[in-house]
Amino acid sequence: MLSTASSKRSAIMSKKVILDCDPGIDDAMALCVALFNPAIEVVAVTAVGGNVSPQLATRNVQAIIERIDPPRWPRVGAASPPDNGLPVDGRHLHGIDGLGGINLRVAELRSQHPSEKIIGDEIRAAPEAVTLVALGPLTNIARALQREPDLASLLGRVVIMGGTVSGPGNITPAAEFNMYCDPQSAQAVFRAPATKTLIPLDLTNRVVLTYDLFNRLPDVNTKIGSFLREILPPAFRAYRHAFGLEGIHVHDSLALMSVIHPELFTMVEMAGDVETMGELTLGATVFDRRRLPSWRHNMEVAVDMQTEKVVDELIRNLNEAAARAEAAEL
Repeated sequence: MLSTASSKRSAIMSKKVILDCDPGIDDAMALCVALFNPAIEVVAVTAVGGNVSPQLATRNVQAIIERIDPPRWPRVGAASPPDNGLPVDGRHLHGIDGLGGINLRVAELRSQHPSEKIIGDEIRAAPEAVTLVALGPLTNIARALQREPDLASLLGRVVIMGGTVSGPGNITPAAEFNMYCDPQSAQAVFRAPATKTLIPLDLTNRVVLTYDLFNRLPDVNTKIGSFLREILPPAFRAYRHAFGLEGIHVHDSLALMSVIHPELFTMVEMAGDVETMGELTLGATVFDRRRLPSWRHNMEVAVDMQTEKVVDELIRNLNEAAARAEAAEL
C-alpha cells in the first residue's frame, strides 16, 4: 500500500539522529549536510567497516568532524572488524584513504567506545525518538540488537541505504555493496522487530551528479566548500575510469535527504529479506511481491522520488551548511 509523504512518514523526522557510516566520499558529503542541519540533532556518528577498513573508517569519521568543525560535536563510535572480515571495499572509487587520497590530519582519540555500545546508549537515552541512519554495512546495528535485544522496540526508526528491489546489484549481479559486505548482519536487521525504511539502489542510481555540480557547491573560501572541492574531483576521476561515467552517484546523501525531506519520497510497504548462502546471490535483497505473499511486510521501501527536487534540496542544504559553519566562527 502506498503511503503519503506528509502523514505516514512524519515519524522519520525524529529530532535525534545517529549516523552509522563508512566514509567514503559520499558519506563525507552526507556528514557535511547533517552536522549543520537545524532540523536534526546528530547525537552520534558511528563508524563501520565497508568502503574502507574499520580502523580507517573510525579515523575518517574523526577527521571529517575535525575538518568541518560543527557547532555541536557528536559522540563518535569506533568500528570493529566484522565476524567474517570484509570481502570487498570501495577504495577503487573513494581512494586509498576513502577520502580521495587527501590524507586528512586527525588527532585520534585515545579512548574509543565501540560503535554498537554508543548506538545502544543513545537509543536508551531517548526511547522511540532516535532515527538511526545506516549508510554502510549493517554490522554495528546487528551487533547492537544482538547485545541488547530490546533495543529494537526502543528505536524510533532505522533508515537503511542499500539493497535493490528490481535492479541489479553494484558489487555483484545480484547484490548491492552494503548488503554484500555483511549479509548475515543485514539479514538480522531486516528480520528485527524495528521500524525500518529502505532506500535502495533502484532509486539512488537515478541521480548522477555531473561536473556542473562544482558551480553549485558552497564557495571555495568556506570550510565546507573547500573540503568538498578536495574530495570530489578524485571521485569524478574514479567513476570515469571504473564505469566510463561523466558523473558520480551519491547514494548515502540521498538516503539522508529521505530523512530531512520525506515529503519528496514515495514509499511502499514490503516484505524483505537478505540472502546469506547463495553462491551467485550472496547479499541479494529479496522481496515477496506475490499476490498472496507468505512473508509479512516488515519495512517500507522507497519506490519513487521527486528527483530534481531532491537534488536541488541536497545542494541547498550543502550551501546552507557552509553558511552556518562560517557564521559559527564569527
